Amino acid sequence: QGQLVESGGGLVQPGGSLRLSCVASGRNFSGGIMVWYRQAPGKRRELIAAIDSAGTASLESSVEGRFTLSGVNAKNTVTMYVDMTNQGADDTAVYYCHTSYVVEDYWGQGTQVTVSS
Repeated sequence: QGQLVESGGGLVQPGGSLRLSCVASGRNFSGGIMVWYRQAPGKRRELIAAIDSAGTASLESSVEGRFTLSGVNAKNTVTMYVDMTNQGADDTAVYYCHTSYVVEDYWGQGTQVTVSS
């Protein structure tokens, strides 16, 4: 059975940087699209970035220029990274990764990012 596991969240000061990771395993996820979402307190979950199997990334305007997406395919696992720079209070949220396999949806458990001084 497939699973996604995020890591790398934490407390970061305004203007700081953080790298989040998402490891997908248990299914052949290498041909799919992997997506980062985030959910800020009191707000709906929003899509912020996606990367396809060719390594082509797309980012929402709210994070473009500050966030960079990358991915690594290894035997039996796919790892997706988001490098976040120049972070502000609006980046405070729980960050989730998501992908699909055939008709199955997979979500990670989320990792909290808090931007505060």
